[in-house]
Amino acid sequence: SAAIIGPLADRGQLSPETSLGVIFSLMLGLAFLFMGLMPGTKSGAFELLWGSILTNTRSDIIFLGIVTVVVVGLVFVFYKEIQATIFHRDMALSVGLPATLILYGVLFLTGATITASLRSIGGLLIFSLILNPAAAAYQLTYSMKRMFLFSAGFGVLSGWIGLLFSYLFNIPSGATIVVTSSVIFMITAIFSPKRKVKGWQKKPLLEE
Repeated sequence: SAAIIGPLADRGQLSPETSLGVIFSLMLGLAFLFMGLMPGTKSGAFELLWGSILTNTRSDIIFLGIVTVVVVGLVFVFYKEIQATIFHRDMALSVGLPATLILYGVLFLTGATITASLRSIGGLLIFSLILNPAAAAYQLTYSMKRMFLFSAGFGVLSGWIGLLFSYLFNIPSGATIVVTSSVIFMITAIFSPKRKVKGWQKKPLLEE
């Protein structure tokens, strides 16, 4: 998917966000199509769609931990390059940064994160869990660094609260985590300090 999204965002008229939505819809449709064509039981396929963090094996947790360390490490090491590509891609190219390669790298890191989280959250819900913490963080800050930190914090908080409610009420953990992240976003949107500042919607992230 990342290999398809990259050229669409790079050469076409679509933004990366729109391209991601189109590819997500396509992959979801293909998933249901192939599920219908599969002979025999489909329990494994449904597990990837809906997810169940409580059924993760030790190898799943190790794989998720490795992906987390790699993604966080790469973002930390190449933070300035990623920032330059996101804010001023033409300028990044003019100073010799491989902006296209960096963009594709970010997309592949996103794909790796999604792949590592499929069994825990499920394909139907992972898009929401990627979007909601970041959207909630943006309600509180214009700083990209603080947005990264807030987004990670909201993601962890969603996981802990979602698991707690899943255990207490015996409901699916993946869906509960996503609903929790949506509630956190709504709370931050309601009490966002940006609502008090006229025209805050038009202000971009600060390049810190």
